[in-house]
Amino acid sequence: MQHHPATPPRILVVDDEAHIVQVVALKFRNAGLEVETAGDGDEALAMVRASRFDLVVTDLQMPTMSGIELARAMAADPRTSDIPVLMLTARGHLLRDGEADSANIARVVHKPFSPRGLLSDVLGLLDAHARGANDHARGADDGREGAAGERAAA
Repeated sequence: MQHHPATPPRILVVDDEAHIVQVVALKFRNAGLEVETAGDGDEALAMVRASRFDLVVTDLQMPTMSGIELARAMAADPRTSDIPVLMLTARGHLLRDGEADSANIARVVHKPFSPRGLLSDVLGLLDAHARGANDHARGADDGREGAAGERAAA
């Protein structure tokens, strides 16, 4: 998705731990990003279906709908399938082989994480996604190479 240069990128931060949502949202807002938050995957899925986001940052383990279930639901829906997902996960909770690819997860970040490092990852994904959208508009391949090429090992 391309966003208008005058409009800051919209990020959805999803985690059932309120303190993580607060710290991440504050860091992103201070960097000029527009941030919405959700406390679980069900709430997040309703939000991405109702309003357009440029990126979703979600925790893996949450009640009612996990981050991987959210990412799979987004990947299966044409309205949300092009939105990159950055997955937060506790050390020791790894994604199975192929799980990130099947759910269009662009990057996996392990907790504990540095808010500054997470912001850097998000800005890199937004930039790669914007470049991919521009390449796609010019007739290049599907535009996913930038984010996929920067995928961190799970």
